[in-house]
Amino acid sequence: MLGSRLSAGIAGLLLLCFGVGASIGDDSPSAPTQGATQVLVFGDSLSAAYKLPAEDGWVALLRERLDQRVPGLFEITNASASGETTSGGLTRLPEVLNTGAYDWVLLELGANDGLRGLPLGVIETNLQTLIDRAEAYGAEVVLLGIMLPSNYGPAYADPFAAMYARLAEENDLPGLPFLLEGAADDRELMFDDGIHPNAEGQKQVLENVWDVVAPLWGLEASERTP
Repeated sequence: MLGSRLSAGIAGLLLLCFGVGASIGDDSPSAPTQGATQVLVFGDSLSAAYKLPAEDGWVALLRERLDQRVPGLFEITNASASGETTSGGLTRLPEVLNTGAYDWVLLELGANDGLRGLPLGVIETNLQTLIDRAEAYGAEVVLLGIMLPSNYGPAYADPFAAMYARLAEENDLPGLPFLLEGAADDRELMFDDGIHPNAEGQKQVLENVWDVVAPLWGLEASERTP
């Protein structure tokens, strides 16, 4: 788990890295292609290919895999922004949704709120509102969860992680408990900050997401090498 090796000092660095100014690289929203299933990824630096070319991030890798497997059937738009919070997402989401007719929203937010120690009730309310707005728009939501470093203490970190499972269950959503599963504990898959996945780690994140979305989209659940 991510928190197994993060000290309080690293947690501060984590907050700094997640708190950099919002930026949406080459994957910024554009007019979707009509006829294809439209997928919007709406997250923070973990989905914005932090410190990497956009094409090395898990969202671009997802797009590439879909193009290879079922060319022309899916259009992936990445509206993730480094430093994004749930409150910032609430401000941005309506405008982003208006850029196209999205069928799916892959929602990955909350890390920056948790790292700042915001009240869990506020974070959960914001996430619920984001879910409600996406669904009211007509999109189906996939909730991508995250976990906090252990030095935040079980009294905060444990219910923070459980919040995603509860939201998924209460809203009957497909969900991923921990986006960085299998990468966060492997130094070779992470940048030196121990927080963000490097290019190899992005491939692991892709597999985590793929195992959730592929069955939803009628595709094979995994392409992992045995």
